[in-house]
Amino acid sequence: MKRIYLILFAILLGGCDLFTTRSAEAPNEARSDFQQAVTPDLLIANFVNSLKDLNVQNYLACLSDSTFTPKNFTFSASSSTLSQYPTLSDNWGKKDEELYLNNLVTKITSNLYITLTLSNTSEISYGDSIAYTASYTLNVPTNDATLPQNYQGTLIFYMILNSQSIWSIYYWQDTKNSSLSCWSDLKGRSY
Repeated sequence: MKRIYLILFAILLGGCDLFTTRSAEAPNEARSDFQQAVTPDLLIANFVNSLKDLNVQNYLACLSDSTFTPKNFTFSASSSTLSQYPTLSDNWGKKDEELYLNNLVTKITSNLYITLTLSNTSEISYGDSIAYTASYTLNVPTNDATLPQNYQGTLIFYMILNSQSIWSIYYWQDTKNSSLSCWSDLKGRSY
């Protein structure tokens, strides 16, 4: 009787691929360098990487959430752009950012990514918040011939430490300071 069980066990064991390795599954999510923004530097790195990775969810995670902070995210467009794109009015919020970026991502040329370079940075601390100022250059390689690929200006991010000890951007002010289009122009054209 033991012999029958051993023979049946050997047949069953040999008939299935119990000890063979399987092929690795392809990842189903976009590449991400996102880390919890426990410092303002990590928040800025997450923001830059979310654009590079074309990851809308990580981008939105950099913006304040009224669930964890008393501040709702607001974008203040360059004054030179407001007359051309009235949708960029003072009530531009997180949902508008999501719509603009989702629209933009569909126009990015395949296998390329957005490049954001920040320079001349400075920070002023106000306890649980920081004003971060930087000059920026933004390269957006799109397949839309009507959309410029290069943008330049100055941004000010007002960042706050939320109730979970995570930094987020609650106010973003954009300023045009050259003949090139600024980020406000990009948002207005991509909305």
